[in-house]
Amino acid sequence: MSALKARQRAAEAPLPGNGPANDDGLQTRSLLRFITCGSVDDGKSTLIGRILYETGAVFEDQLGALKRDSRKFGTQGDKVDFALLVDGLAAEREQGITIDVAYRYFSTPRRSFIVADTPGHEQYTRNMATGASTADLAVILVDARLGLLSQTLRHSFIVSLVGVRHVVVAVNKMDLVGYDQGVFERICAAYRSAVAGLGFTQIRFVPISARDGDNVTSASASMGWYQGAPLLEHLETVAIEAGNAAHPGAVLPVQWVNRPNSSFRGYSGNLARGHLAIGDAVAVLPSGRTSRVARILTPAGDAGHAAAGQALTVTIADEIDISRGDVLVAVAHRPPVRRQLAARLLWTGEAPLALGGSYALKLASSQAHVVVRTLHHGIDVATLAQVPVTGLAMNDIGLATIDLDRPLAVLPFAESTELGGFILIDRISHETVAFGFIAEDDPEPAETGARSESGFAALRSKLRRHAGSPGSARRAAVAGLGLGQAAASLLIGGLVYGLTGSLPMALLVAASDLVLRPVLLGGAWTAAHATWRRRQARNRSLAENVLGDGI
Repeated sequence: MSALKARQRAAEAPLPGNGPANDDGLQTRSLLRFITCGSVDDGKSTLIGRILYETGAVFEDQLGALKRDSRKFGTQGDKVDFALLVDGLAAEREQGITIDVAYRYFSTPRRSFIVADTPGHEQYTRNMATGASTADLAVILVDARLGLLSQTLRHSFIVSLVGVRHVVVAVNKMDLVGYDQGVFERICAAYRSAVAGLGFTQIRFVPISARDGDNVTSASASMGWYQGAPLLEHLETVAIEAGNAAHPGAVLPVQWVNRPNSSFRGYSGNLARGHLAIGDAVAVLPSGRTSRVARILTPAGDAGHAAAGQALTVTIADEIDISRGDVLVAVAHRPPVRRQLAARLLWTGEAPLALGGSYALKLASSQAHVVVRTLHHGIDVATLAQVPVTGLAMNDIGLATIDLDRPLAVLPFAESTELGGFILIDRISHETVAFGFIAEDDPEPAETGARSESGFAALRSKLRRHAGSPGSARRAAVAGLGLGQAAASLLIGGLVYGLTGSLPMALLVAASDLVLRPVLLGGAWTAAHATWRRRQARNRSLAENVLGDGI
């Protein structure tokens, strides 16, 4: 299909916004959010640029500028470099790589699209994960000459982590391998085998040449052996499962306490899940207090009900202490409130994960201070297998247990992206150091489960959590402190023996110091930590009241 015909077809198609506002017969186009990902130089930006051109989203003046830029920055010789339509940063054009996430909007008569062009360079994996977090489908590009690379598999694992279940593997640069069907089939078989355990609902394979447009918007004459639909046709017709609105339980994270005057108090936020109607019984988490919905206000005014995705303000029938970070939920489907989480971490910080280190956690509108207590295993990107690790470096993925300083309402990420996904922030540099995804099952008993164990088993489990996992930096530090304590106690006992000449007295003093000093230090640390937590809570409360968010 030529770009001119595409523009003519788009101009003749009725726009979804035309017609009376209450016309029930108006056919609106569905929206698909997708990303392009894969290793560096696999042709992601070129593919998006080609789609934009073929669908008539490039105007004549833009095309003229593209031709001039192609001569200056392009990598395709005398041909137009479509990647320059997406790579807008000067550094991206100079280096020929994507650095930041670039969002582009286009439409066809069948569907509207928002596409995120994500970087393939390993250094910018965090940007790729950000783009994938809002996608319904992932187009994973593979260079036909190189096959599957470690970044291809890393991006595949990340899109599965963020809940993307529809994948298109676009085997690009088929023109550079002579449109060889055998090359395409070998890559398809290798990819199916590599991602067999990632839980994708659908994997579609398309051989393409993004530079020349083969199998992008129309069938390729050079690959007659491929009988499937071109890439764009598949994107226009793929069916995506219903989102959070299909869940029965309403979840409304409170972002702002709306208090314009003394006679109105509402709680504002985006309804993350389910449906909400006037009169519904709701609970406030983590406190657990219950009430009923009195009013629902939307940008269009009062409403009788609301669905997931809507921005709204609700009022409730009873006077309950509610502030930013609390969650309004349906009483019959309330999420659990936890102070310990098992979560998969995608580490994005320059400094490696410090077991036992303290970080700030942000989940929906809630915040807490946390300690990464245990690291259970990592993921080998080459094989996607679980491997034992003692830490996480930049771009590593692992399963960890995290302790929170206050209870939060949470759900597994597979059930709710809002209450199941979080970020970890370095409390000194304020750098986002990890993306977290709450797991469905705990790898070890939580605190509530430990109470049902025998006393010895519960004590052993608690000591394991505080001492860190074997081989960890925390375990080494605890062992060093223990040896230092023992040496100090022996030294004190030796001094007592030298002064008194009494061996029983020296042993008694050494044993007393060995036992009492850790108890006293632990008590002092616990008291100081409790005081610090009370001050932090008071400061948050004062800040909310200053901003108008308090009660």
